[in-house]
Amino acid sequence: AGIAAQSGDGLVVLRREGKIRQLAEALETTPVSSSCAVGHTRWATHGRPSDDNSHPHRSCDGTVAVVHNGIVENYAALKSQLAGAGHTFASETDTEVIAHLLEERVREGEDLLMALRSITPRLEGSQAIAAISTAEPDTVVATRVGNAGGVVVGRSDLALYVSSDLAALLPHTRSVAFLHDGDFVRITPREAAVVRGDGSSSPRPFQEIEADPAAALKGTYSTFMLKEIHEQPEALTDTIQSLVSLDPLEFRMPDLGAAAEGLPSIRRVVLIGMGSSLNAAMIGRQYFERLAGIPAEADNASEFRHRAPVLGPDTLVVSISQSGETVDVLEAMNVAKEAGALQITICNTEGGQTTRVAEGTVYTRAGLERGVASTKCYVAAVAALNVLALHVGQLQGHLAAEDLRPHIAALVRLPGLVGKVLAERVGVEEAVLELSTATDAFFLGRGLAFPVAMEGALKLKEISYIHAEGYAAGEMKHGPIALIESNFGTVAIAPKHALRTKIISNIEQVQARGGRVIAVITEGDSEITELADQVLPIPDVGPWLEPIVANVPLQLLAYDVATARGFDVDQPRNLAKTVTVE
Repeated sequence: AGIAAQSGDGLVVLRREGKIRQLAEALETTPVSSSCAVGHTRWATHGRPSDDNSHPHRSCDGTVAVVHNGIVENYAALKSQLAGAGHTFASETDTEVIAHLLEERVREGEDLLMALRSITPRLEGSQAIAAISTAEPDTVVATRVGNAGGVVVGRSDLALYVSSDLAALLPHTRSVAFLHDGDFVRITPREAAVVRGDGSSSPRPFQEIEADPAAALKGTYSTFMLKEIHEQPEALTDTIQSLVSLDPLEFRMPDLGAAAEGLPSIRRVVLIGMGSSLNAAMIGRQYFERLAGIPAEADNASEFRHRAPVLGPDTLVVSISQSGETVDVLEAMNVAKEAGALQITICNTEGGQTTRVAEGTVYTRAGLERGVASTKCYVAAVAALNVLALHVGQLQGHLAAEDLRPHIAALVRLPGLVGKVLAERVGVEEAVLELSTATDAFFLGRGLAFPVAMEGALKLKEISYIHAEGYAAGEMKHGPIALIESNFGTVAIAPKHALRTKIISNIEQVQARGGRVIAVITEGDSEITELADQVLPIPDVGPWLEPIVANVPLQLLAYDVATARGFDVDQPRNLAKTVTVE
């Protein structure tokens, strides 16, 4: 992490390897007073983590400082050219070439915004850049080129801001404007002026973002992740109530926009996401097939964009991204757009880039999520997918009103049942003792429980650093079972609606090879309680929402294992909340 600030003596730059608290401690001993500064915290993409490789990066004459999201794909060639012209480099990063390129243009008489406009065509790949220069002491310039994360301008009575993350601005302002791809902005104490690459004015309207100020604080909780786990009943309530009602029976999706007209005629659904969003997509696939009667598939967005998918106007592409800025999802959406597919995005962030690419949006109402490992945004996305599939099933005549009522009634009950699991925590402490000393873990599920297994394994590996893999349980005999031994944990997702009898066979097979098993079960399942080493019981919510409720004890399990092992769950190593580089 680092900061560069304008001062009477030029640019003051302070950088520290490690977490942002190391930078905060350095600023206490070396205070910086300035009205114009840029800063960044970022995992390394080029070069090892070190003070020298931390942002901001400076030009060799010290007059320009740059912070950057994205990857300069041709940085090696640019670095060679710049070195040949006499530039010296202080880091191993790709970002530093941007500072040197800006230095050259400013030296030739261009102002900083013009310099940024001049150099961006030379940068291959997607970029989000902010820069300052001693030549313009009260100015920050920034740009968004491609899909390297958002660039958001904020304004308050005290200051103007620019950030790659809306969440960073919310403690300071709710008035924001989002840059579009190809926009450039000059920010001074008086205004934020947006132009296009050719210099033509391109005003972006400021809008008021609805946000709870308390969402940016931990409150009575020790971590953001624990707070957000316990906010899931509220996140589900707000999301479900914003989309559907039971009495009167109606769907409320005003943000579907132009996409609404095409939904009655779609013949195929493709759901795309990454990480937890991909696991949500896998559940959504079964919702569309089994509830709406439409062929569906779930795709890893980073693979989808490179495999020449066959799409057309009768294909609905549903993208899932809590931030609306996930680079692989955006690139996949561009592929779908070129193919003429209808697009809807599931998003938790108002104004996210996916909402500007898709014809329609289904917003989740989970509120700000600060923990890197997704919890409340994930369950809200799954609930939103359930509602969307029901809505499409109704529009296509596959579901009548009498079919919809039990589904929506289950959605209404869902938040209370999630709250029950959180309040009671039955079996969690015992399961933590079972799993915290394991070297590896399998999570096994069938049907709708298979994506639950994938998500459970992802949470455990993300924050506890125990090697964990999610598998379709039927795959066990085709290789994975060879790894089972006494220090290899297995978590079986075995509630009553998830092909339970077949999962029982998997549990017995693991135990026959010396493995120990934790099972997620429906309350009152005495057979698996006797069979498994530990159980995590959940209430019966029916088959369709069981994946949401079954996920909750797995979140608690991963969280408690990680804290027992002494790790920072809010900022797991090598991970970022929003992935803006490939």
